[in-house]
Amino acid sequence: MQVTNITNQKTASITFLGSKKDRVSSIFRAITSNPKIAFGVSVVTFFVLIAIAAPLLTPYDPNASIVKGSLPPSWAHIFGTTGLGQDIFAQIVYGARVTLMVAFVAAIGSTILQVVMGLSSAYYGGMVDEVLSLIINVFLVLPGLPLTIVLASLASASGANKNEFVIALVLLFTSWSYGARVLRAQTLSLKEREFVAAARATGESSLLIISSEILPNEVSLIASTFVGTFVYAVGAEVALEFLGLGDTSRPSWGVILYWAQNNAALIVGKWWQFVPAGICIALLCAGLTFINFGMDELSNPRLRVERPLRRHLISRKSKAVASR
Repeated sequence: MQVTNITNQKTASITFLGSKKDRVSSIFRAITSNPKIAFGVSVVTFFVLIAIAAPLLTPYDPNASIVKGSLPPSWAHIFGTTGLGQDIFAQIVYGARVTLMVAFVAAIGSTILQVVMGLSSAYYGGMVDEVLSLIINVFLVLPGLPLTIVLASLASASGANKNEFVIALVLLFTSWSYGARVLRAQTLSLKEREFVAAARATGESSLLIISSEILPNEVSLIASTFVGTFVYAVGAEVALEFLGLGDTSRPSWGVILYWAQNNAALIVGKWWQFVPAGICIALLCAGLTFINFGMDELSNPRLRVERPLRRHLISRKSKAVASR
């Protein structure tokens, strides 16, 4: 009788949520109605389109020396040229491909590892939880960026730095532990819910319960950790390239800053060699951060009601002061 009641409660909750199409449309409305997510998605989409349409946006080869010396911005070269006469705008649009690709691969791989480690550790428990928690804790206490620099330096010494995939792998294995810890904590709470108990009572396999009962309830949290990892990967990739630990012969935003530093662009006042790349990095990270903040509001009801409530309290206080 108890199992039947639990099953009925689960069925009622699913009926309340509506069909899959209704849930998708409601999620889409929630995302588009959130100004933070809308702004962030617009910024990220802008840079993705620039990376895709790079050959259409500039006729110049980013590695070709077009003029002699470094020229300031002009109609012919809107972002100026480097010390070797390379067009900086061409390096920006083609470099967006490398930076976004490395960050995306690292974020996707890290998110998959977070989901597998976090959910498996919490759901199975026992010895599995002890072993996986030990691995998560070890990676959690390791300093992320210094470890990334060390691993990238070893790859550079072995000559493997010519492949951006190596940098993506380094970023992947140094950015997954925190998200896995968060997902483990959330799964520990979800696996004690009634609908999970009902699924166990009906004989569903552990893999099916994790994939169809627990995982859909953590989509917003997973999306938030993915965006946060993406921000970290962008910053870390730029930092590694800036330190010369990547392929300095292929343009990326970090490589642009690397050559600007080598040419002492800041000291000699040639600001156009580093300002455009710096602005692009700042805008992309800001857009991703806005998406992350918006995802937090979607996953946390308190954040959704806090802003209107604050405005209401401020309005009431202003009216009270005015009435005096």
